[in-house]
Amino acid sequence: MKLAEVQDHMQKTIESTQRSFNTIRTGRANASLLDRIVVEYYGTETPLKSLATISTPDSTTISIQPYDRTSMGAIEKAISLSDIGLTPSNDGQVIRLNIPPLTSDRRKELVKLAAKLAEEGKVAIRNIRRDAMDAAKKQEKNHDISEDEARDLQDQIQKTTDKFIAKIEELLAAKEKDIMTV
Repeated sequence: MKLAEVQDHMQKTIESTQRSFNTIRTGRANASLLDRIVVEYYGTETPLKSLATISTPDSTTISIQPYDRTSMGAIEKAISLSDIGLTPSNDGQVIRLNIPPLTSDRRKELVKLAAKLAEEGKVAIRNIRRDAMDAAKKQEKNHDISEDEARDLQDQIQKTTDKFIAKIEELLAAKEKDIMTV
């Protein structure tokens, strides 16, 4: 495994962690809160964003305009059953989600959730590191690279890992600040 491949895999992990953070609500309406919601549509699990236009008319409301009005009931059901904790209201044309202000207890829960997602990202990066280290040791064992080259490669892999773990810590700190800002 080359160092460039390791960096690429770790960058993808960072991007995945960032997408996970975007699904945590912060007291402001954000269409990415609905990214994980899938709707049972004609017997198929379909992402909500494929079935409707999602917009934020103001900072406390998410508006969902289904392309097919017959799917409104299924969309409402999927939102109600999801873990976002919002109750949909339907006027026959549009489904609206009102974002209530967050309580301090709820903010603390969301910070814990963000920390859990960050830890999952760090574990994924450590797994990439472990695989890369094993590959370097295997190359050394097969005499593809020298002992010094293997040691240098392992040092570079560790430095890269430390850099990406620090990036996740930065993302977590920014998300915590965003959640705790009233």
